[in-house]
Amino acid sequence: MQIRDLPYADPGVPDVRSGTRFLVWLGRQQLGGQVKSLLWGLLHHLGIAGLPLGIGIAVQAVVDRDGGRLALAGVLLVALGAAISLGDVMLHRTAITNWITAAARVQQLLSRKTAELGSVLTRRVAAGEVVAVSTGDVEKIGWFVEALSRFAAAAVVLVVICVGLVVYQPALGILVAVGLPVIALAVLPLLPRATRRADVQREKAGKATELASDTVAGLRVLRGIGGEELFLGRYRAASQEVRAAAVHSARMWALIAAVQVVLPGLLMIGVVAYGTRLALDGRIGVGELVTVYSAVALTHHALRNFEEIAMAYSFSRPSAKRAARVLALSRTSTTTDGDGERKATGDLYDPLTGLRAPAGLLTAVVCGDPDVAGRLADRLGGHPAEPDADHTSVLLGGVPLDELPLTDARTVVLVQDKDPVLLSGTLRELLDVPASGAVPAEAALAAARCEDVLDALSQASVDTDGDPMRTRITERGRSLSGGQRQRLALARSLVADPEVLVLDEPTSAVDAHTEAAVATGIRELRRTRTTVVLASSPLLLDRADRVVLVHEGQAVAVGTHRALLAAEPRYRAVVTRETEEELATASRGAGELEALEGESA
Repeated sequence: MQIRDLPYADPGVPDVRSGTRFLVWLGRQQLGGQVKSLLWGLLHHLGIAGLPLGIGIAVQAVVDRDGGRLALAGVLLVALGAAISLGDVMLHRTAITNWITAAARVQQLLSRKTAELGSVLTRRVAAGEVVAVSTGDVEKIGWFVEALSRFAAAAVVLVVICVGLVVYQPALGILVAVGLPVIALAVLPLLPRATRRADVQREKAGKATELASDTVAGLRVLRGIGGEELFLGRYRAASQEVRAAAVHSARMWALIAAVQVVLPGLLMIGVVAYGTRLALDGRIGVGELVTVYSAVALTHHALRNFEEIAMAYSFSRPSAKRAARVLALSRTSTTTDGDGERKATGDLYDPLTGLRAPAGLLTAVVCGDPDVAGRLADRLGGHPAEPDADHTSVLLGGVPLDELPLTDARTVVLVQDKDPVLLSGTLRELLDVPASGAVPAEAALAAARCEDVLDALSQASVDTDGDPMRTRITERGRSLSGGQRQRLALARSLVADPEVLVLDEPTSAVDAHTEAAVATGIRELRRTRTTVVLASSPLLLDRADRVVLVHEGQAVAVGTHRALLAAEPRYRAVVTRETEEELATASRGAGELEALEGESA
């Protein structure tokens, strides 16, 4: 796989049982690239390992005044230099390719999971953790995949050096063969503590990122209540905790790096001291001593890969664990039966709450708790926030949504949450969504009462000749008001024209007059479609065909808005915001009035 071939046609099905298993799976998927990197790494490291031999031959040739051997040594050094250069360039190229392609694979897997779960993702995983996984964690996972092949090449070369020195000069070779494994494995006792410190740093960094994202998301509210300094202080404290944890972790890694420098230095001192004595005794030649010394000196380059792979694994393991946790989330709580021909149409029914939305009608749902309403909206869209104990699924025409393929489920049911996101681009691009084609953009904009939005976009356009459809909308629609963003998102949902449209508080940010007009527009435009609106606004509820009151997780009352307002105290408490004391007073007053009327009769 080359960078130019990205993205993957199919990133595969990851092993998400643990972070380590996910890393192993990712490495297997990159097997071809790993082998290429390993081979080029062997060429590079073996070229470096061969330099001492050429230098030793050259030194011995000078001592023996042998011009032929000196010329041979020169040719050998030139060939080794070319091999080192070629191997280094290609090793870097293939290693970076492994890094980028592995990171791209993880990004695709995360994007696919995000598209599958939709808004439910941030209900199951903190927003800061999602940000950390999709940015820094992806980079560290790619780092481990990239470092793996270079580590394998370095390990093979160290084995070759040890065996070669034992054969070339047994007296010194045995000393090197014993010392190098000790140096390579000396950091192992330090790794668990370094890993724990790295995990603490990651955890604190994730919390700080989550706090920052929450603060940015609520910045307008914070400014309104004067809470900027409070949250700034909290973030300052969190960032200082991250800094302290990073310093604490860096100290351990500094100790590991020091060990990787001190121990090879001690080995080199031992080789020089022992080799000098052997040379003075005439048991080895000067060229042989130079060869062994140079070989030991150059092993430091290969040993650095042991330190790097330890760091890469320690940093990438918690990252892979977080990525695996996100990728392990599933859309459904049931298994599919593989029947791709099942068609879902008809009434929308939730067995868990008893809520039924008849086909072709505008059904309003009233919940006392906005969070309950949000979870119910997700559930109606086939995205339960938490898997149900009895694995019940919402039914559309008797067909469980969980048993529909994801593309079919998304086609028949569309959920617009209470805080929809507008992507940057022109208004025409915003409304260019997969749709039935039955609802033109103009009709959707009119039903959502976007006339003032179109006027604002027309005035803001500079080079579009006043065409609002060609005017660019900034990221997340930040140049628009909350009500304007809400109505544009509603228009986008209306253009899609799904079989079932679920709207969670679609008019919470608009004034009463506009809200009534929007409610009428929704009802008229979707006259033959099923629409479910979760709201508590009397203006919107009064225009619904039927209203369902959900209390404590169950549908307890069904009727029109006016009928429920007159007969159902719990409904009246939610819609009119009356307190329990006011309701009790009203009930006593009604009872006294009835008693007086009875006495008069």
